[in-house]
Amino acid sequence: MQDQRPRPLFMRLLRDLVEAYQAFEAYAQPHIKAQGLTPAQFDVLATLGNTDGLTFKVLGQRTLIYKTTLTSVVDRLEARGLVRRRPADNDRRSTVAELTDEGHRLFAEVFPAHSEHLRRKLEQLSEAEMQEVRASLARLRNVFD
Repeated sequence: MQDQRPRPLFMRLLRDLVEAYQAFEAYAQPHIKAQGLTPAQFDVLATLGNTDGLTFKVLGQRTLIYKTTLTSVVDRLEARGLVRRRPADNDRRSTVAELTDEGHRLFAEVFPAHSEHLRRKLEQLSEAEMQEVRASLARLRNVFD
């Protein structure tokens, strides 16, 4: 016999949030994989694009990838000739990851294509709806900070 009690509102919100994220991932990931990248590799490539490189600490903060995972993602991108490591100019103990010329070329190819892929869906929302969603997500983020 199934429990017929309504779930608390916060549980329904959690389910809605997870389902929205899953729908986003189901749409975004195949496009990223078609570019020959994993989602984490794309995240690093996109974050390093249009920069002179970032320390691993900053790269980790901007990508939200765990440090151990970030190291292996950068290792794979480095093996493909897309990223290189160098000591930070102001702190030799820190390492900077930066795109190689080939990495910049790939970024210039895949980032605009993926942005366009996402724009086609997100622009189904009006500007006011986008602002409302952004404000709601910011409030939600603040709840957990």
